[in-house]
Amino acid sequence: MAGAVPVVDHGSIDGTLELVRERFPDARLIEQENKGLGGGSNAGMRVASGDYFLLLNSDAWALDDAVEKLAAFADEHPDAAVVGPRLLNTDGSLQRTVRGFPTIWRLTTEYFLLRKLGPRTRALNAFYGSRFAHDRVREAEWMMGACLLVRREAADTVGLFDEDFFMFSEETDWLYRFHRAGWKVLFFPGAEFVHVGGATTSQNWGPMYREQLRGHLRFFAKHGSPRDAERARRLLLSSMRLRALVFRGERRKTTAQAARWLASGRARDLLEES
Repeated sequence: MAGAVPVVDHGSIDGTLELVRERFPDARLIEQENKGLGGGSNAGMRVASGDYFLLLNSDAWALDDAVEKLAAFADEHPDAAVVGPRLLNTDGSLQRTVRGFPTIWRLTTEYFLLRKLGPRTRALNAFYGSRFAHDRVREAEWMMGACLLVRREAADTVGLFDEDFFMFSEETDWLYRFHRAGWKVLFFPGAEFVHVGGATTSQNWGPMYREQLRGHLRFFAKHGSPRDAERARRLLLSSMRLRALVFRGERRKTTAQAARWLASGRARDLLEES
């Protein structure tokens, strides 16, 4: 292996630092405060070597030679900034990972559950990407960040993750910037990974749901306008209030909390919160 393996620690208090120092003395340990998923990835990418960055969640793993297959495919497609593999659930079923960039209409279809009224209707499923064929190579708008192979050259042209996105929408923003710079984002089903999903958020979903909504607002504020972000806030607030009426149990509690947060200020105020 050429060079030291970078390990980024986000202010852990569970003994991780001591374990790394003891068992992996050759690792390049980077200690910093918790800057979110993008901030942690950026710290590692800044010191990493190689032509590609493989972003792989802690609850995902490769099948067979999936990493090598991803890299070989990327080598054959130099116009692709990002290549995403086919993700599987732990039972072997397909995990749909391709999404469409957020728009007010697409948020409406997703958060008011309109896509369930017409699961085969393209106009109602553009955000969730359920009409996207996951069995052949295709261009995509963006894909879930559980596993992405990113070309260093492309990252050098648009920059790394925007660390204002603490968690959620950081990959949406990044892939949107690749698109705007003229790079392609490709889905490649020839490489397969298993992804458990939700392993890092399921124990604390209430605050994480708020961060998901905040990510939408930040995307609209950055790539649209303050007015677009405020329209998105009002739309999401209405949808959370409706969900709180029809959901039961923990889902009702979570959506009610989200509604109260969205009602606590305008979009610009919510984005300024620490």
